Amino acid sequence: MKTVLEAKNINKYFRKPVLFHVLKDISFKVSQGEFASIMGKSGCGKSTLLYILSTMDTDYEGGLYLNNELITGQEREKLSYIRNKHIGFVFQFHYLLSEFSVLENVMLPAKKLAEKSIEEIEHDAMNKLRILNIDHLAKKRASRISGGEKQRVAIARALINDPAIIMGDEPTGNLDSYNSENVFNVFKQLSDEEGLSLLVVTHDIDFANKTDRIIEMGDGRIIN
Repeated sequence: MKTVLEAKNINKYFRKPVLFHVLKDISFKVSQGEFASIMGKSGCGKSTLLYILSTMDTDYEGGLYLNNELITGQEREKLSYIRNKHIGFVFQFHYLLSEFSVLENVMLPAKKLAEKSIEEIEHDAMNKLRILNIDHLAKKRASRISGGEKQRVAIARALINDPAIIMGDEPTGNLDSYNSENVFNVFKQLSDEEGLSLLVVTHDIDFANKTDRIIEMGDGRIIN
């Protein structure tokens, strides 16, 4: 099975106010089509780890590989490109632009990447909305749709550049159980049918138990 993401001996220190070793020798892989979750108590380093894996934080020791390419130590512009092209993000808050339509929100990361024509991007965006069963909302303003729908739009936006992996930070943290299950089912479908890799930080044990694998963290280490 192809490895999409690999962390090798990641160590992270906070230096202020005192030296604190926050991530301790973290190593794991995520394979193509794998749906993995990261769990652990608050303060165990989950979000810090996600920040590093998503290339936002470059101040760490160890190696990070995406599609078997070392991305640790790359220039800022290159990292920004990698982030936009190969990594899709879904957060607890959807961060949609409320004055824009659903379709416009989904198109944004592809416009930023600027590798396709506007027509192609619009076609791709409609396709993603269709996969998520929300194409009927395309022309609606983002401020006019429900919370569960907003999170689906956020997932469609994360998919627009056909990333190698989707990373989620508490993507169901703001949703009721019905919508949480919906989001889980969408992720599962993407993993099973589109061969997409997913790595999701969650507090929701029911959600985590249904993923392919739980990476459990405690005190800055992987304990399981």
